[in-house]
Amino acid sequence: MPKLDHSVVLVTGANGGLGTHFVHQALERGAAKVYAAARTPRDWHDDRIVPLQLDVTDPVSISAAAALAPDVTVVVNNAGALNGSSVLDDDLSAIRALFETNFWGALAVTNAFTPALRSAGGVLLNVLSVLSWVGNGDAYSATKAALWSATNTQRIKLAADGIHVVALHLGYADTRMATGVSAAKLAPADVVRAAYDGVEAGEFEVLADDLSRRVKAGLAGPLKVLYPQLRAASTVD
Repeated sequence: MPKLDHSVVLVTGANGGLGTHFVHQALERGAAKVYAAARTPRDWHDDRIVPLQLDVTDPVSISAAAALAPDVTVVVNNAGALNGSSVLDDDLSAIRALFETNFWGALAVTNAFTPALRSAGGVLLNVLSVLSWVGNGDAYSATKAALWSATNTQRIKLAADGIHVVALHLGYADTRMATGVSAAKLAPADVVRAAYDGVEAGEFEVLADDLSRRVKAGLAGPLKVLYPQLRAASTVD
């Protein structure tokens, strides 16, 4: 089973709430080096952490990062965005931008680092969401649903190369992205701990909280159960 001990980990979106924990907890589990990738890298004051400039929406930046980090054995696709866009917007430019980060960016990073992962028999961890399975998050849900589907394909296609692909699903975490959310929030450290536990246990999918487990279990049920608002919309007086 995959182990983080002596691994070389790349974390995208490393400066964020989850990203910071992905960096530090990898080291706690014995990683030899962590590339902390971000659009604007910062100094981590730790020789084991290598700041790496990486804009997941920029192919040139991705290629440069892959060239500077050829020894990566674990990729954590953590970078993500939320911009309030909707699939019903007349102007779809904002949702296109969201897909550039949450979907196309994650795919491009994976493809750029696949040669390194292939040579190491490495691990790909995609950070998804409970909103991968329900449309309540509008455009954000659409991006995560697309990445969930792509993750399933990656898992199948890359298995022959010895690359283990893991999907992480979670509800709201207490990070800057969820600042405007009034619902209960998960501690980022707990989310990352569950993710890395799943990686080291050889899991293909990690459901980090009860909400994710309930929604996943409910996918086989009637849509009116998954989306209570449909019951009201279909009521005939």
